[in-house]
Order: sequence, then C-alpha cells, then structure tokens
Amino acid sequence: MPAGLVSIASIKRLCAGIVLSVALVGCATAPTDPVEREIYDEANDPVQPLNEAIFEFNMAVDRAVLRPVAQAYEFILPDLVRDGVRNFLRHIKTPVILANDLMQGDIDRAGETMGRFIFNTVAGFGGVFDVAGEAGIEFHQEDFGQTLAVWGVEEGPYLMLPFIGPSSGRDAIGIIVDAGLDPLRWWGYNSDDFVIEHNGLIRTVTEAVDTRSRNYKQLEDLEETSLDFYATVRSLYRQQRESLIRNGVPDDDALPNIGFEGYEGIDTESDGKNTQASLVN
Repeated sequence: MPAGLVSIASIKRLCAGIVLSVALVGCATAPTDPVEREIYDEANDPVQPLNEAIFEFNMAVDRAVLRPVAQAYEFILPDLVRDGVRNFLRHIKTPVILANDLMQGDIDRAGETMGRFIFNTVAGFGGVFDVAGEAGIEFHQEDFGQTLAVWGVEEGPYLMLPFIGPSSGRDAIGIIVDAGLDPLRWWGYNSDDFVIEHNGLIRTVTEAVDTRSRNYKQLEDLEETSLDFYATVRSLYRQQRESLIRNGVPDDDALPNIGFEGYEGIDTESDGKNTQASLVN
C-alpha cells in the first residue's frame, strides 16, 4: 500500500496537504515558450520545486532511519520469516482489495481475492503461508486510485507526499478512501488496546521495512546511475500505476517497462504492492 494513513488525525493532515498542493497548483505559472510548455505539460508536475523538497526530505528519512532498520531486519530474520510477514500483510488487505475489485465490476478477480483469502486462512495458517499463490491463484493489488482510473477519473497533477511518497491527485484521494474501507482501522479507532488502536501504524511501518529490505541495493544502484533520480522515480511510479490499472495487460502505446517488476518499482518479488513505501520512504 499502498502505504495508508494511520488515524483520523493523519487523514486530516493528508487532506490539508492535498488542499495546500492544489492551492499551489493554482498559483503555478506555466511557461510560455512552446517547447518548454510541452515538456511542462508532459511532466504534469506543476509544483515540482515543492515535490522535490518533499522528495529530498523522504530520502533523508530513508537514509537516516528506514534503510538501516531494513538492513538489520533482513540480516536478523531468515527469508522464510520475512516471506511470512509479507504474506500476512497482504492477507489482511483482502477487504480493501475485494471492495475495489467489486467497485470495478471485476467479478473474476473478486472471486480470486475471496478464494485466496479462504484458502490461505484455512491452509496457510491465517495467511502466513501463501498456499493459494503456490496453487496458481496469484496475489493482485487493487486500491481506490485504480478504481477511480477505471471509472475514467483523470490522474491529476503529480504529488510527492511526506513519508508516503509518489502519488497523484487521484491516488491521494484513493489513499483516504481505502483507509475508510479498511475494517481493521475502524477496529483500532474503537479500541483502547495499544496494539489494536495503532494497528494501522504498525502495519504501515512493518510493510515499509519489509519492502525496503527487499530492494535497497537496487534502489542504490538506480540512484547512482540516474541523471535525475527524482524524474526517474516519477516515471517509474507512473509506469507501474498504469500497469496496475490495466491489470498487467501490456499497452502498445505505453512506454516500455525498464525491467523492474511489481508496483514497488524495484522489488521484483512484490507482485504489485506499493511504490510509495519502497521508492521514497
């Protein structure tokens, strides 16, 4: 997840951030030179200076906190345990994924989502083992940003959100709606138990650490070889979002994928979870 919000206060802060970004977009002045205007329109990044500043902040957090923790996590835990963590985090996303499958009118994928949930709950020890995936029912990610795209809603301007990472006007709205669709978050809002109350935060942090542990070397290589790392991340984010929206079906008119699979953009094992946690956290 994509990375989600963790509390009502977080939702309010994101809303405020979106309002601020929209206001700044309204104040942005497009270049008058035809060539520069074409580049400006193609990038669809009217608040790029602000986005770049947030990107640098996110990268600083990554270097100071997330990357060292992720490396320690990978060193301490064997692959089997880390795979179990990832499987379980995917498993408990089922209500949100199923809701978006249904809102998109994709009954076949909704059936796969339910089949995976039942199969992995019973035979996979509550989702710790992905026996459904081994049986050929692969995991797929759906979120409300994808649903809006299926409904024909335009992407909107590119946004870089603090801690969350690459997004767009459409996907930022999707993050808020998906938080409201998550029954575990509502359970937390109505509980006094610390773990239950903060389950959204715990899941978000754990997923970020797990995802980062799987791709830190690839990201370092990408940063070293990119002439403009910010622009590369923006391009990768859009490519992977388009792939998710099309459910992985190639588009002959789309830019070719540069070889990274999965929504994480770099994590070749993620099978389409979230660039937001891996590229910029």
